[in-house]
Amino acid sequence: MNTKNVIRLTKSLLTVFFGLYVLFVAFGNVTDYNSNYMFVKHVLSMDTTFEGNSLMYRAITSTALHHVGYILIIIVEWIIALSCLYGGWKMFKQRNGSPEEFHNAKKWGMFGLLLGIAVWFLGFQVIGGEWFAMWQSQQWNGLDSAFRLTTYISTTLVILMMKES
Repeated sequence: MNTKNVIRLTKSLLTVFFGLYVLFVAFGNVTDYNSNYMFVKHVLSMDTTFEGNSLMYRAITSTALHHVGYILIIIVEWIIALSCLYGGWKMFKQRNGSPEEFHNAKKWGMFGLLLGIAVWFLGFQVIGGEWFAMWQSQQWNGLDSAFRLTTYISTTLVILMMKES
């Protein structure tokens, strides 16, 4: 196996690994709906943030909106999982193709990873962490895991964006 093949295999597998991770997350969110629903509910309700904070006008206390938000997250997670798995498979199939063919095979994986950035950076870190002040909650603070995932996704995206000469 030459270096080119190892690089292409690495790009494929990094994408598949994230697809599998999100597949397990999405499956868990469907089969154990209530566990992570409670996370969404408490973050949006801001009921565990600092007492008397001035940001409480941002709280969403509607149960219906909690479910809508959580269901949207789950739908996007399924799209991420399928896109990354399909993209990783497409890259693996093109591992012996031309540089242009292999580069073109990356698009589904990159799309899935971009959606992952939308969920875990924009959704959890920006909106949850800052707008809904999730950072103030000792019990319902998902910033560490969101940061960990955003780091993995970003690293993988950078690696995928590197085009062969």
